[in-house]
Amino acid sequence: MARAFKLILCILLLCAAASAQRLNGAGATFPNPLYQKWFLEYRAAHPKVQINYQSLGSGAGIRQLIAATIDFGASDAPMSDAELAKCPMRILHIPTAIGAVVPSYNLTSVKRELRFTPEILAGIFLGRITSWRDPAIAEANPGVELPNLPILVIHRSDASGSTFVFTDYLSKVSPEWSSKVGRGTSVRWPAGSGGKGNEGVAGAIRQIDGSIGYIELTYAVQNHISYGQVRNLKGNFVRASQDSITAAAAPAISQTDYRVSITNAEGKDAYPIAGFTWLLIPQQSKDPEKGRTLHDFLAWMLKNGEREAASLTYVPLPDEMIRKLQMLIETIH
Repeated sequence: MARAFKLILCILLLCAAASAQRLNGAGATFPNPLYQKWFLEYRAAHPKVQINYQSLGSGAGIRQLIAATIDFGASDAPMSDAELAKCPMRILHIPTAIGAVVPSYNLTSVKRELRFTPEILAGIFLGRITSWRDPAIAEANPGVELPNLPILVIHRSDASGSTFVFTDYLSKVSPEWSSKVGRGTSVRWPAGSGGKGNEGVAGAIRQIDGSIGYIELTYAVQNHISYGQVRNLKGNFVRASQDSITAAAAPAISQTDYRVSITNAEGKDAYPIAGFTWLLIPQQSKDPEKGRTLHDFLAWMLKNGEREAASLTYVPLPDEMIRKLQMLIETIH
C-alpha cells in the first residue's frame, strides 16, 4: 500500500512539473533589477509559471531573439527594421519603464554636483576634453574647485541599449559626433576603456579617481556614484529624476509605434538623456501555451508591476500609455 502511495505521489509530482510553464528571456541590463522583482512576484502569485531572465545586454537579447533561442527579449534600444525582418515571427515592442542615462563620475575632492553641457559631454567622449580643469567645464561650474586630474573615460564594451541612448543623444547635439561616431548599441569609441554591462562601467568608475562614464540612473543610485545635471534643449540644467524623466516621455504618449526616441526632448523640465526600455514579445508564439503565459504576465505587469517601478528608481509608464498597451497585448497569443 505504501509503495503504491509513493508511486502515485511521484506520478503527481512529475505531472505537476510537466505542466509548469517555463519562459526564458535575455537582454538589457538596465531593467534587470526591476524584472527580477517582477518575475519573482509573478511566480509567487502563479506557482506554475517560472520566468528566467539573463541580464546579458540589449544586443545579446536581440541576437538570441532573432535566433529563436529565447521566448522573449529585452532591450533599451529599439530593434531596427532589418533586425525585425530577420525574426521568424512578428515582434512587438512593449515599453515597461522609462529610464535615464546619467554622466557619472568619480572626483573624490569635489563635493558639489557638476553640470554638463552637450558640448562638454561630446568633447569628453570624443577625446578632445581631457582635463577636469578644462575651461569649458570650469565655465559650466562656477565656484567649483576642479581637480588637476586627467579625465579617464569609461564606456560599455558590449552591445548595449545604454550606449544606444547615450550615442543617440550625442548624435542629436553634436554634428561632429554624428559624423565621426554616430549612434548604435555598439560604436567605435574615440577615447577611453570599456566595461561590460552597467555593472562593469559602474565598478570601474567607483575604482578610478578622475573617471567618467555613462550608466543608467538606477545603477548610479544603487552604487552611490555621483552624477551630474545636463543642460537640456531649452537651456536648463536638469537633474535626472522621476519628474524630469516623465517630462521627457510626454511627446511619446500619443505614438502608436513605441520604437521612439525621447532623447533631447523639448520640454523645459525634460531630462535630455532618457529612453524607454522594452520587452520584445512575439505577437504569436510557436507554443500557444507560452503565448498565453506571456499575455497573462504582461497584463499583470501593467496592472500591478508598474506601481513598483518608482521604488527601484525606475519611472513608471504614464497612465494613458498603459491603457493603450492593455489593448495591444490582447493581440498576443
